[in-house]
Amino acid sequence: MEPFNPAFQTELERLFRVRRDVRRFRRDPVPEPLLREVLEAAHLAPSVGLSQPWRCVRVKERALRQAVREDFARCNQAAASSYADGRLEAYGALKLAGLEDAPEHLLVCCERDPAQGHGLGRRTQPQTARDSAVGAIQLLWLAARAKGLGLGWVSILEPSGLQARFDLPESWDWVAYLCLGWPESEASVPELETLGWERRRPLDAVLFER
Repeated sequence: MEPFNPAFQTELERLFRVRRDVRRFRRDPVPEPLLREVLEAAHLAPSVGLSQPWRCVRVKERALRQAVREDFARCNQAAASSYADGRLEAYGALKLAGLEDAPEHLLVCCERDPAQGHGLGRRTQPQTARDSAVGAIQLLWLAARAKGLGLGWVSILEPSGLQARFDLPESWDWVAYLCLGWPESEASVPELETLGWERRRPLDAVLFER
């Protein structure tokens, strides 16, 4: 295959840079065809043995959304207690989830041992099924951003306490709770960096040879 033209490559790099973990959303709804379009893009993700182990739950019930918000509040308070002094103050200034305003909530799970794919590639590394689901999330992130949408991954949750509330099949493992919608603003620098929580390190800091 011939390389994509330079203009496309430049735009693709810009897409990578503006793919932010969004936590500040407008409440405008996401049109159904657009939501379907970005989910279809995520469904193109590669997967071990072509097993397509990701399972996506569109969370619409108010009671379930409220349970997630309550769990986030509890876990966030517990996380804050692990910091002290200036770091605690910095943590308190962070907005770490868009659960209140994001119009779409998505729960991504992984079928632990799918029949599809006939086990190819998973005998020695069964965790590659979960890795495949994470790869689909990354494609969703990029597809959403390309359409002007934003995506946020809410990691400050305790899945074991919520899984039963969602009545999920026993063979599904919780991977990610996502907020999807229109971002309040655009940014090419992570908010955690802007607010001084952490700084991005150069490639050479994480590139090694053996």
